[in-house]
Amino acid sequence: MRRLVPAVALALIALLASGCAPAEGDTDPNAPVAPVESVGPELTGDLTVYAAASLKTAFDELATQFEMRHPSLEVVPIVYDGSSTLATQLIEGAPADVFASADEANMQKIADAGLATDAPLFATNTLVIATPVGNPGEVEDLSDFAEDSVTVVLCAVEVPCGAASQKLFANAGLTVTPASWEQNVTAVLTKVAANEADAGLVYATDVRGRTDVESIVPEGAADVVNRYPIAALTDAANPDAAQAFVEFVLSEEGQAVLEGLGFGRP
Repeated sequence: MRRLVPAVALALIALLASGCAPAEGDTDPNAPVAPVESVGPELTGDLTVYAAASLKTAFDELATQFEMRHPSLEVVPIVYDGSSTLATQLIEGAPADVFASADEANMQKIADAGLATDAPLFATNTLVIATPVGNPGEVEDLSDFAEDSVTVVLCAVEVPCGAASQKLFANAGLTVTPASWEQNVTAVLTKVAANEADAGLVYATDVRGRTDVESIVPEGAADVVNRYPIAALTDAANPDAAQAFVEFVLSEEGQAVLEGLGFGRP
């Protein structure tokens, strides 16, 4: 046994001299604490976002995730409406940091007014026919929208979903007169779900996961694609946060949220 003592002592000295880390699972109270890697620049204050009505579910989730990454920043309740309505409000002076449109035409209005210089595309969408549960109007395809017996509601022509609807009808050689023109796609879906109309055209993402409506993909839907641009506005009160939010929406994390809700990539 006495012959083993020097060997043990030598081994202990070698271990201490080598500076080896404690074994896995052990804790060294004297070890320095590694700094937590920053998730980005420190952002503070409020962030105001104006976004197309069809983006509500997606942007609510994106805002939540963005705030988690920047706990000193608050995304104030996002303003959702038809893109044309939002564009008009912004041009008339409504304060906002970020604008996300459901089409390029309304973003161009913002650019022409000097409110945006860069507006990358971040998502795409297509239209579907929405009917109440049970399809009481027995709507089968776009041609039924032209029947007098079918009550139809559509987005107003100046709204992106309305412009896309008119293009879809034109491609099919149809003229449709709706019972009402709605200022955003949410209003169309609300009337259909409440059985106030037999059918309406909404985005594919709007009916995803809904149990109060049914949907039909009309012929030619893949040929009419809405492309969504987003911009940090030039007069943003919080320009750093605005640019960071745009970058987050364009990031893999942001794109995963959008894809999970049915949006296509640009």
